[in-house]
Amino acid sequence: MSPSLRGRSRILITGCSSGIGLDAARTLSARGWDVYATCRREEDCASLREEGLTSFRLDYACEDSIAAAMAEVEARGGLDALFNNGAFAIPGAVEDLPRGALREIYEANLFGWHDLTTRVIPLMRAQGHGRIVNCSSILGFVPARWRGAYVSTKHALEGLTDVLRLEMADTPIHVVLIQPGPIATEIRRKSRAPFERWIDWESSARAGQYRDSLLGRLYDEPPVPAPGECPPSAVTRVLIRALERPRPRPKYRVTWPTGAAWVLRRVLPVRLLDRACAAG
Repeated sequence: MSPSLRGRSRILITGCSSGIGLDAARTLSARGWDVYATCRREEDCASLREEGLTSFRLDYACEDSIAAAMAEVEARGGLDALFNNGAFAIPGAVEDLPRGALREIYEANLFGWHDLTTRVIPLMRAQGHGRIVNCSSILGFVPARWRGAYVSTKHALEGLTDVLRLEMADTPIHVVLIQPGPIATEIRRKSRAPFERWIDWESSARAGQYRDSLLGRLYDEPPVPAPGECPPSAVTRVLIRALERPRPRPKYRVTWPTGAAWVLRRVLPVRLLDRACAAG
């Protein structure tokens, strides 16, 4: 275990059924962290327990689930770090998003994160240290077609995290934002069910655009890798720095497309940035 941890080694990670959360849980466990690898579904938790990981259910959309998970954490002696990671997408044009779709995605991608975080902060205050790391996205600061629901949750998350970081500056709790670009995860496959449940694309004024663009990308098997796409381990490497360095940076950008988008957002006029994003 890295000496910089100074015995602070208990971390709760959400969204560990696959992708970023799963890689982080396995890697940090191998590194010596005491990992609480949570998943939305009990069957995924059972699979992780078979691997030897400590896993219990946590569903951001369910307040009772969050409360039960926190009771489990407290029974195990507390928490040194939280990695908020679990999220999902509802692809579709903004004009085709029903109110219920936005309500559902905000419960899972923002409100649940906030609920869990506010329950963790008192524990960290009492013990005199803590790290809260939120996994945002390149889409937390630039837009993209068909991703309005997801983009809006990540923009909101970045604003909430920025204010939390300011407010925690007078405490021993570090607040960090990770902004991954294209990462090879199952989010595209897992977004099919929400798309089919919420988006009536055949009745949309953009039905032809759905056929020519979104449907192909959504249902391609295997999916075509995005430019600059990296494996989940790229995020885990940054997460380790955010957790183990005595003074972590406020924000970490992962993959070259994220770095490029950050520069373009700062230097391009809005209309030119819109063109660049629309072409992506």
